[in-house]
Amino acid sequence: MFLADAKKKEVIVEHFRASFFPYVGGEIKDFFESLKDGPSPDLIFTHYRHDAHQDHRLISELTRNTYRNHLILEYEIMKYDGDLGAPNLFVHLDGAMCRKKIGFIMDAFKTQRDKDWFTPDAFWALLRLRGIESKAPKKYAEGFYCGKVVL
Repeated sequence: MFLADAKKKEVIVEHFRASFFPYVGGEIKDFFESLKDGPSPDLIFTHYRHDAHQDHRLISELTRNTYRNHLILEYEIMKYDGDLGAPNLFVHLDGAMCRKKIGFIMDAFKTQRDKDWFTPDAFWALLRLRGIESKAPKKYAEGFYCGKVVL
C-alpha cells in the first residue's frame, strides 16, 4: 500500500506500557537515542505535537528531538479530547485508498475497538472534512502538520 514502491522501508513498533509514558520517559528516550544508530529516514510520521494524550505528546516531542533535520509529518488522532486542529499539509486520496486505510486501521488497532468513536464512519468523516478543507478533487484527504520542509 503506502510503502509498496519504496526501495527500502522499515517500520519500527516498540511496546511500552500505555498511559505511563511521561513516567517512564527516560526509558523511552533511551530507545529514541538508539534509533540514531540506524538508517537516516527520509520521512517520519509521528503524533501531532499538540495531541492532548500524554503518550502521544511525548512520542511527538522525542521524535522532533531525535530527528532535528528530517522531514516529519505529524498526524492527528480523533478521540474524546477534541484536540483536532488545522493541518497545514494535505494528501488527496480517492475512495479506494480511504477504504484500504480505514480497513487497516480497524484491523491493526484492536485495543481501540471498544471505544465508541472508533468506527469506520468516524474515519470517513475526518477524511471527507480534510478533503473539503483542501478542495480534494476526489473528495477525501489526509491532513498532516509539518513544522518545516526544506526543498
